[in-house]
Amino acid sequence: MPEYAKFTEDMIKTHTILVPDMLPIHFKLLIAIFESKGYHMELLQNDSRAVVDEGLKNVHNDACYPALLVIGQFMDALKSGKYDLDKTALLITQTGGGCRASNYIHLLRKALEKANLSFVPVISINLSGLEKNPGFAMTPSLIYKLMYGMAYGDLLMDVANQTRPYEVEAGATDRLVEQWCSHLVEGFQNGRGLSGRQMKANFRAICREFAAVPKQGEPKVRVGIVGEIYVKFSSLGNNGLERFLL
Repeated sequence: MPEYAKFTEDMIKTHTILVPDMLPIHFKLLIAIFESKGYHMELLQNDSRAVVDEGLKNVHNDACYPALLVIGQFMDALKSGKYDLDKTALLITQTGGGCRASNYIHLLRKALEKANLSFVPVISINLSGLEKNPGFAMTPSLIYKLMYGMAYGDLLMDVANQTRPYEVEAGATDRLVEQWCSHLVEGFQNGRGLSGRQMKANFRAICREFAAVPKQGEPKVRVGIVGEIYVKFSSLGNNGLERFLL
């Protein structure tokens, strides 16, 4: 296996880890859990045409569209001048199965090498032991907490989607989502909300508050967005389809 830049224990204190956007609510909560372990992460929000252009320059068009966008978003961020590249790392999932997503990380490293940025560490999140970095470990305790974060993200996304089309006051749903995200993030950083009892109490409170948002109008036609997971959930991947449908 070829050598690649490793994320070391020393880098935990010095490096910003960039995370590609897919599920904004979920990822915001998961990042808070990682940060409670000492990591500093940033969820990428760049979604201009430059992202697509960077992807087209660095990913063969035989690869799937999500690979093009994820790698394009990383490369656009690194070239933006916003980050100290000597103190920046990238985080990407690696499935370990037959899906082409197992190979995103190799396409990303190839793009970094082409741009003379091969010194930037790329961290693989995987449960298959495919790659290991001395400064980044998916411990059972961390995985357990991340599962709680995913459950919170699922609920917030679901109740928001049920509320937003009927809200009387435009933006009320999104404000409530942000309030709950902030509340949960603060809790995670202080060790709260990550037990079964606390999660059930938070779930009841979330459902109660979203049910109380003033609503109007007759039931609307329900529309489902189906397909590949990144294109389904990422506004970058589906070109803002969810907002268009609303």
